[in-house]
Amino acid sequence: MPLNKATGNMYEWITHTWNPIRGVCPHGCSYCYMKKIYKRFRLPPRPNIVSEKYGYTFGKNKIIFVGSAFDCWAKNVPDEWIRSILSFVKGNMHNVSFLFQSKNPERFIDWLGYIPYNAYLCTTLESNREYPAIYQNAPPIIERVKAMHGIKNRPKMITIEPILDFGEEFIQLLKMCQPTQINIGANTGCNHLPEPPSEKIAALVGELRGFTRVHLKKNLARLYREAG
Repeated sequence: MPLNKATGNMYEWITHTWNPIRGVCPHGCSYCYMKKIYKRFRLPPRPNIVSEKYGYTFGKNKIIFVGSAFDCWAKNVPDEWIRSILSFVKGNMHNVSFLFQSKNPERFIDWLGYIPYNAYLCTTLESNREYPAIYQNAPPIIERVKAMHGIKNRPKMITIEPILDFGEEFIQLLKMCQPTQINIGANTGCNHLPEPPSEKIAALVGELRGFTRVHLKKNLARLYREAG
């Protein structure tokens, strides 16, 4: 269970990833970059957590994305797995911060008393529109929004990646989440997704900057590139 250095289409500020659960993610989103690996190995979810008794620590001066390849907060993940993850995180918090990202952020609420304050809580909102064939088993968009709205006094992020075509009410839903930052990225595979035009993305970015910090991921340049 060693840390891995962040590579590829990762958030630029993330230094390392840690995947304490291995196997096929239950959400099954059609665009997931892990789908090829899932199809090859078809392994059921299983914990992969090393205890402090083995002498493993995160070290210092790192920003760690916990669960970059598997949603550790999915509905069918056993409570004891989450408890073990957070227990290990609690014992390795010195000069380290964390990103927990989930399409089931409602479960964050159940564990707020155990999640450290130096962790960003993030969910993915690809659009305000429902695309069942794309989202597969992930919770509906409105459920993700309601959960993020219910989380108070914590640093929160929203990631719009891959950005999909959206309606006017998308802005209001994003405001409801009260995010500290919104990240926007495009799909990096050839998945033929319904993507918005450049001018629509430009208008979205302008609106978002009126109430939060906006980070444009490098892969968004395929759809939208700011002047200068």
